Amino acid sequence: MDRRTLPRRAFPRLAAPAVAVLLAVTTACTGGTVQGRPGASGLRDPYFPKAGNGGYQVERYALDLDYDPADGVLHGKAVITARAEQGLSSFNLDLSGLRVDAVSVDGERARFNRTGNELTVRPADDLKKGRVFRTEVAYSGRPKALTDADGSREGWIAGEGGAVGVGEPVGSMTWFPGNHHPSDKAAYDITLTVPRGYEAVSNGELASRTEVGADGRTRFAWHNPEPMASYLATAVVGPYKVTTGRTPSGVSLYNAVSPQEAAASEPSLARQSEMVEWGSRRFGPYPFGTAGAVVLPAGTLAYALETQTKPVYPGAPVDEGLVLHELAHQWFGNSVSPRTWKDMWLNEGFATYAEWLWDEDHGGPTAQQHFDALLTGDTDVDETADSDWAAFPPADPPGPEDISASPVYQRGAMVLHRIRQEVGDEKFFALVRGWAADHRHGNASTADFTAYAQARTGHDLKRVWDVWLYGKGRPA
Repeated sequence: MDRRTLPRRAFPRLAAPAVAVLLAVTTACTGGTVQGRPGASGLRDPYFPKAGNGGYQVERYALDLDYDPADGVLHGKAVITARAEQGLSSFNLDLSGLRVDAVSVDGERARFNRTGNELTVRPADDLKKGRVFRTEVAYSGRPKALTDADGSREGWIAGEGGAVGVGEPVGSMTWFPGNHHPSDKAAYDITLTVPRGYEAVSNGELASRTEVGADGRTRFAWHNPEPMASYLATAVVGPYKVTTGRTPSGVSLYNAVSPQEAAASEPSLARQSEMVEWGSRRFGPYPFGTAGAVVLPAGTLAYALETQTKPVYPGAPVDEGLVLHELAHQWFGNSVSPRTWKDMWLNEGFATYAEWLWDEDHGGPTAQQHFDALLTGDTDVDETADSDWAAFPPADPPGPEDISASPVYQRGAMVLHRIRQEVGDEKFFALVRGWAADHRHGNASTADFTAYAQARTGHDLKRVWDVWLYGKGRPA
């Protein structure tokens, strides 16, 4: 994510969403004798304790979505393949709004009920620990966006002539049921059926594009085989201009740009191939088979988001640093994902430091100059230097409304630069590449990183952690 698309001094988003309480919906089904225990209705995340669900891990989502911007109704079928991590008599899926029409588990009708954002499923027979099971949920309705505490919106957002689904931190539950916490990553197949003349874009590679039905609707099938956290999933519908290409190392590029934003977007997007190749040298091989971008009509969102393989931009990304930031997230945040929302600095600190490195390698200020500019407040070198980057330690934000504030970005990057100062360039860049490689397509916490950094570099970095990562007040 990037904050610079918001008004100055308006620190970004990611706060607990205000969501209306939903009516309970039930259906009858004959159930067996209860032997397991219910899966937890939340994972007790430090900032979003009800996000995610316990008792299982998802292996794959297959989402079949049908959407017509004319009436705003979404018809969906979610097939969720998961593995039981305990004996289960019931389990929960996160889902906000929308009407659930039917639920089955392994082909048998299942009882279900709704309470708030929890869809509780009771399979006909208990699920044994270790069993791989398939849950199918048919649902429909007009998805509604969630409004965060700072006024920004996430979830399914309908705009002029189309819609976009974005999910950081919990907005994906407005358009598909799932285990919506970054610690549960899965493969995704997302099929979108839309009226003729519309493009439909999602994560991964476009597997097929097919004309269906007498009315000439188009079905787009997207395949994302690498593990993905649900907050990084996206679905975009609209009259976009699509261009494709390939980097010298063979990574495919797919850009979908709102026609009115095409001219202004061209200079920054034209450097994507160069950025992928540069990142592969700095951070290790690009972690996915495809890259690209979706440029929304201006005003659709108030922020850019690093949706996996195709970041979403709220209008033309005229600042190439913004494109570099979201691309860097493909390594840091998307491939190596946070274990909890408290670990966000591992996403944003790395992506911000990547911007500094890009500048350093392309005739701009060095990383040291960015670091010094923040210390002195020199906005001529770094426009974020007047932010309150020392307001709190990046590894310990005060609350959910703070996990995308300036300390997570700028001071997070400063933590990385302090490591570089302590260990030198050779060990620092070996650390960065090793971190991306050894945690590729996984999850990691701040504690994982601090232990890894010390072991990899062979340096005692306790003072960096105490002063810069966890210390309160402005570091001396």
